Amino acid sequence: MTLFKTPLRAALMVAALALPHSLAAQDFSGETIEWTIPFGVGGGTDVWARFFAPQLSQALPGQPNVVVLNVPGGGSITGANQFATRASSDGLSILGTSASTQYPAILGDPRVRYDYADWTAVLASPTGGVVYADPKYGVTGPDGLGTLRGEEIRFASQGATALEMPVLLALKMMDLNIRPVFGMESRGAGRLAFERGEAGIDFQTSSAYLNSVAPLVDSGKAVPLFAMGVVDAEGNVSRDPSFPDLPTFPEFFTEATGAAPEGEAYEAWKALMIAGYSLQKMVVLPKDAPEEVIAAYTDAARQIVEAPDFRQRAGEEIGVYEQLVGAEADAALQTALTVDPAIREFLTTWLSEDYGVRF
Repeated sequence: MTLFKTPLRAALMVAALALPHSLAAQDFSGETIEWTIPFGVGGGTDVWARFFAPQLSQALPGQPNVVVLNVPGGGSITGANQFATRASSDGLSILGTSASTQYPAILGDPRVRYDYADWTAVLASPTGGVVYADPKYGVTGPDGLGTLRGEEIRFASQGATALEMPVLLALKMMDLNIRPVFGMESRGAGRLAFERGEAGIDFQTSSAYLNSVAPLVDSGKAVPLFAMGVVDAEGNVSRDPSFPDLPTFPEFFTEATGAAPEGEAYEAWKALMIAGYSLQKMVVLPKDAPEEVIAAYTDAARQIVEAPDFRQRAGEEIGVYEQLVGAEADAALQTALTVDPAIREFLTTWLSEDYGVRF
């Protein structure tokens, strides 16, 4: 199954065809490539990077050593800022971005010192995610929403503008009394807080959920509530192919409240899902990297994702999502950063009023 509906994928392909291509040779023999991951170990982006890193090492010309460098802090802003100021343009510095990197840039967070316009994407990986709760609440589905509303529930978060922003908005739309605890270095740190009983509800992206949360569910230590779902360019929401048996957030909301979600908050939620999940994790290089370097990464990424056994190997770490490569990935990056001004205003007002975030 593919994540993208026809209109979005067609638009990306048209944009990709307009971009230049290069067949020049590049050799990384004897080199070490530093892959900055602006999160701590164990989160979804870290799991994603450690899945691709050894394959990039094998697929890039000269088979360089690809080292994952975790630089957590600021919900990914610290590591992304560091990459923006220190990265070389010779192909030996790459960055893994996530929604936590994109959202602050879209919303004009004053801590951001990077600009996506300065980067070129060579691989884009969509993802999904699941919201789950502590079994102590006795809630297993939408009919338990009333019970959850009667609780003050801690949620360990990287920050109000980080990866979990659409999760916070979804929980607000359901009138849950959520008490966010900000400052987590990664979603992996948030999961550990949940496991220690310091948080009553949590969220993980697909890769981290499949690797680290599914065992908790199997052992009765976590209860999945809903998957965020897949949102296409037209705003249609469908079930996540990685979690076909779980209701989407709109399905959960509708069954729990008796009415479908609507209004500004719901439109903003869909926009966040498109910007941060439908086109989420990306491998980017500095825009001024030579064409032969971009071509080498593009060819390596295509070799990886088009391998006959890729889907089988990607099952746990990546999920069954369509990977975008080269010019198509770079076009996707531009699409992900396009947010309607009215939605941006709604989001900045909500974040300011609820969490004291200033832009």
